[in-house]
Amino acid sequence: MNLLATRNFRVVMALVALLTVALILVTQRKQLAASAPHIATVHTPDVFDSAPGDEPSAKLPEGNTPPYPKQDALKADKLNDAISADKLPQKPQDVAETKADAKTKPVAETKPVAETKPESAKKPASGDCEQYVIMIDAGSSGSRVHTYKFDVCQSPPLVLAEDFKMLKPGLSSFDTDAEGAANSLNPLLDSAVAFVPKHLQACTPIAVKATAGLRKLGEEKSSAILSAVRSHLETKYPFAVVEGTDGIEVMDGSDEGYYAWITTNLLLGTIGTAEKEATAAVFDLGGGSTQIVFEPKPDHPVAKSDMERKFEFGGHTYSLYEYSHLGYGLNEARNKINKAIVTNFGTEKLTKHQSAKQAEAAAADNVEITNACLPPNTETTKVVEFGKDEYYHVKFVGGKSHSGGLCRGLVESIFAKDAECNVGPCSFNGVHQPLLSKSFDKHGDMFVFSFFYDRTNPLGFPSDFTVEELRDLARDVCGGAESASVFAKEAQEELNKEPFWCMDLSIITGLLHTGYDIPLAREVKTAQKIGGFEIGWCLGASLPLLESKGKNWKCRA
Repeated sequence: MNLLATRNFRVVMALVALLTVALILVTQRKQLAASAPHIATVHTPDVFDSAPGDEPSAKLPEGNTPPYPKQDALKADKLNDAISADKLPQKPQDVAETKADAKTKPVAETKPVAETKPESAKKPASGDCEQYVIMIDAGSSGSRVHTYKFDVCQSPPLVLAEDFKMLKPGLSSFDTDAEGAANSLNPLLDSAVAFVPKHLQACTPIAVKATAGLRKLGEEKSSAILSAVRSHLETKYPFAVVEGTDGIEVMDGSDEGYYAWITTNLLLGTIGTAEKEATAAVFDLGGGSTQIVFEPKPDHPVAKSDMERKFEFGGHTYSLYEYSHLGYGLNEARNKINKAIVTNFGTEKLTKHQSAKQAEAAAADNVEITNACLPPNTETTKVVEFGKDEYYHVKFVGGKSHSGGLCRGLVESIFAKDAECNVGPCSFNGVHQPLLSKSFDKHGDMFVFSFFYDRTNPLGFPSDFTVEELRDLARDVCGGAESASVFAKEAQEELNKEPFWCMDLSIITGLLHTGYDIPLAREVKTAQKIGGFEIGWCLGASLPLLESKGKNWKCRA
């Protein structure tokens, strides 16, 4: 018994010793962990950024659930992409780059990336290398200022930062009030003053380029507004106003698309590379016009010289097809459809007004006109323009049931696909265009932006989608209350704000498929920004100003 007790005692003591050692090790590990520096989780934003404060401002659903349940053609993986996926084409080595690094690379080499670094990680320009450029986009729906900071000691120049601000209404809305139009730009100009260091303001070129809104206003009124804008800039603000028509002008529609193509492909990094790469096609949709620019395959050349533009960059030559369809922007397309509906109804019982402002101020006629592009059992009022000095303020109502097919028919009619095509092939309204299905790489990127983005993103739609999926989205929106359950709460709130969502989505679907002949199964991409910079023509149009110092602009004394 004594021997057994002694052995038991030794076993117990050994176990106690082992437990003591284990306890000491655990305690030391906790102390080391507590004293070690903690690394915060890095937020990884979507490469397709949205600018804070830009309209529309709908919040996307959080988490990994789709914004609305899976429909016939809306694949769940596509919907999840809207929230978390980086869909831009990348090479393997690009994935490791950060957004801050991408911003400090030459524009021609910038690639969209997944992570972001603090502002301090940017490498600032120094001394004479730092150059700012201010570009004001005076569109039909509103005005926007883009203030860019460049490092011009690099080749090509580094775009380091961008300050962006927008406001409504556009310059054209001021009609004969030229001074009011000029003064409306003050908030944008004040933003630029705050962004550009004071000692560099006198050597910062500024240009104002108006688009479809002023084109439509006519030569006399648009010239008066632009003259007032130039005088306002030269007398009230410190910047170097670009001389001649290049500085303050009504921009040619083809230039919009051309510079937007340059901007997009610079930010994607598909131009300015050692080896020539496939480039992205660009489709812009403004309020008054829409632009298409792409690089056709060599065996499908552009048949009309006035629709072709040569672009030389980085030792490569790009032969581009470009065209601006004036009158086919979203607002103008809306009016075409509404005008057709009112014409079919008849104007005899309606009150004719001399101007849009006069019509807007007057009460809508107490006559209900059925509009197939409104969801069932909805109503709204709208000023419809028939031409100079002829406007009607009408009351539109939706039908008693879903009428998406009738709406599609109205939309397709405005594209005049049966118009005479003198030089084929043609897209719509008799305009020559190489067929995208044959002349553009079937794997190439197609980027659609501006109103294409504004009418899909607030509904939680993915950043890349097929035209068929877009058509199905339009179908659901046009269903009104019958289809409301397929949309998230945030999307329903957006739809309730604007009765013309059905018409707008039908228009953009018709423009891509019926107008531009993009197949239903073809995927397109939409974005507001790439790599932190706004898509659009402004960056592309700003680059020539870096080379023209002393030519068409000079530092102010």
